Amino acid sequence: MPTINQLSAVDEVFPGDQVPIYSTDNGDARRAPMSVIKTYMNEGLQTESKITQYAAPSSTGFSVQITDGSDSIWLILTPTAGFAAGTIVLPALANCVDKQELLLNCTQSVATLTVNGNGATVTGAPTSLAANGFFRLRFDDVADVWYRVG
Repeated sequence: MPTINQLSAVDEVFPGDQVPIYSTDNGDARRAPMSVIKTYMNEGLQTESKITQYAAPSSTGFSVQITDGSDSIWLILTPTAGFAAGTIVLPALANCVDKQELLLNCTQSVATLTVNGNGATVTGAPTSLAANGFFRLRFDDVADVWYRVG
């Protein structure tokens, strides 16, 4: 019986093609069709999914509360003009989950931006936003910290 490196190579795979695997449940070598592996991979991969939240502040000193829950949020902030100050309030610490994200886009400038962690620490958040500015925060459950990741 040839070892795997002695087998002929292919340039293209098809759903019915077989792939050798070691099955820990059965304790021996088995085979799996590409269609089964594809299903396994699709179910195991996480897709980026965010709930869109909109806010259109109309005066300086605005405060926008991010939906208080464990969902990742894409906040589209469309202030009516450039403002001197504004605050983004993140979900309460008790409701945050590991790898939860906030993606924020802002169409106008905010000279002084405050990102309130609502019980969690926030590291690296911007202190101002240019027109069409954006940033991304990701929550780490072990440290109870929102980190800027983009």
